Amino acid sequence: MQGTPASSTQKTFQFGDTPALADRLAALVVAGVKTGTCSAAVHGPDAEVGDRQVCLSGAGQPVCEIETLSLQTLRFDEVPAELSVLEGEGDLSHRYWREAHEAYFAREGTWTPEMEVIFEIFKVTKIFDEDFAAGAIDVVARERAEAIANGYTALGGDDG
Repeated sequence: MQGTPASSTQKTFQFGDTPALADRLAALVVAGVKTGTCSAAVHGPDAEVGDRQVCLSGAGQPVCEIETLSLQTLRFDEVPAELSVLEGEGDLSHRYWREAHEAYFAREGTWTPEMEVIFEIFKVTKIFDEDFAAGAIDVVARERAEAIANGYTALGGDDG
């Protein structure tokens, strides 16, 4: 499951809106705990089912290839806990997901509780950067510890 990007024409992307967030989220993907993501529907879909895209690190280096398995459009305030946990962030709680994504969408200027989001479920098909992947488990541990230090303690349960 390792290799190099198939071609320079393959679509590339970074998660998040800063290099640090791109690195953190890419690490969650290669660690296997992030298998979902969402974006503001106002921007349109970033992929179609079956598409393969190259996920980049915060420095713009290829980390892995993902394949889109499903896409669903729904209101932000109707995203269920079973979808939000697929993002693999924080303590895996729905509360963490809501608060982190509300802040993200507010930064990009799209936030409303009724906004539509496109929720994507994906799988990793290739790892390009083994060194990045080797450090991913440490990123997951820091992610969980930071969430707990900030009062999030569900660790996979739905805390509302």
